[in-house]
Amino acid sequence: MMTTTIIYTIISLCAIGIASAVILYIVAQKFKVEEDPRIDTVESILPGANCGGCGKPGCRGFAEATVKATSLDGLFCPVGGAETMTKVAAALGMEVTVQTPQIAVVRCNGTCDHRQRTSQYDGYKSCAIEHSLYRGETDCTFGCLGCGDCVTACLFDAIHMDETGLPVVSEEKCVACGACVKACPRNIIELRNKGVKDRRVFVCCVNKDKGNIARKACTAACIGCGKCAKECPFEAITLENNLAYIDFRKCRLCRKCVSVCPTHAIHEVNFPPRKITEPADQLKTEIN
Repeated sequence: MMTTTIIYTIISLCAIGIASAVILYIVAQKFKVEEDPRIDTVESILPGANCGGCGKPGCRGFAEATVKATSLDGLFCPVGGAETMTKVAAALGMEVTVQTPQIAVVRCNGTCDHRQRTSQYDGYKSCAIEHSLYRGETDCTFGCLGCGDCVTACLFDAIHMDETGLPVVSEEKCVACGACVKACPRNIIELRNKGVKDRRVFVCCVNKDKGNIARKACTAACIGCGKCAKECPFEAITLENNLAYIDFRKCRLCRKCVSVCPTHAIHEVNFPPRKITEPADQLKTEIN
């Protein structure tokens, strides 16, 4: 009798299991969402970095967005660049607008020589934590904290801390994914166009204090004097909150602003050395 009961129990459980499986299968088939096979095609074209630099949750999310979109405007893979986007456009039968290559730029020149240390941080080494706790180890409350959150965030080994205590971006490795920009709690890292022949001019400071306060905290700070804005013939420089900013979309790389900056807060990158011109009187003397 006991054996019969056990057998009936086993048969009943098996029947319930089979019935449940059939019901689940029917429900799954009824509510199944068909996925566009082009998503897999686009994903296979992408570099697979899953860095989030495109603004989507990984390469799969970016592939889904491109397939659903009616235009590729506003959709760009910073790691793959123009070559990858051209392949994506071809796979989807769309056209893609060529975007100007960008690079991460560190807008702080507060080295140990320029900023005097006034305190010492003894907590967990994190820019985000240090920024939330107090002003930092110097009197500049805007500059780099030097803990390297940007280095940790970079998936491409394109940024590192140098001996001056500031982050340095590798032009060869940077893909402009923007991870370091998001990781910096003081917003000193910015994505800017690489520029013609990789040449760039930018204000290497984000200090918004008044001139005398900013200069006291850092000898290389922008003091908001406005000389650069007056000198620029292309109206590429604006002055707001005691801080100058160069719009890379308007800048023509004439470098006139660099020469007039009293604190050398404006940096020029990848330009040939300036020619040293001697006074005319001195040249005449040497010739005679």
